[in-house]
Amino acid sequence: MPKGSELVLVDSSGWIEFLGDGPRADKFAPYFEHEERIIMPAIVLYEVYKKLLSAEVPTAADRFLSAAFRTRVIPLDDRLALFAARISLDRRLAMADAMIYATALVSGARIVTMDAHFRGLLEAIVIA
Repeated sequence: MPKGSELVLVDSSGWIEFLGDGPRADKFAPYFEHEERIIMPAIVLYEVYKKLLSAEVPTAADRFLSAAFRTRVIPLDDRLALFAARISLDRRLAMADAMIYATALVSGARIVTMDAHFRGLLEAIVIA
């Protein structure tokens, strides 16, 4: 559960679980209550939108974009890309996960995810 004015980064798995009303959607729900505290890395915007478009659910894709653009979208710039590259090597994270983690660190946000790759990181809340 987010505390005070804590920023949160809901990763792709969380958005898809929540929007798709998956079995753990209720565990993600509290993180969506304060849109002003959600940050959206450009890579998450890409992953979720692509997934919803490929599932041929245009209303879900539109609903996602409507919600996503009410959050603070963080673009991928050169500084973030270089930081993510170092994180990828140091933490042995795949490219997208390293970009997500770097975005959270630079923004001072906690990651909310179902992705086990983030388990053990202080900045991560892993919903099992």
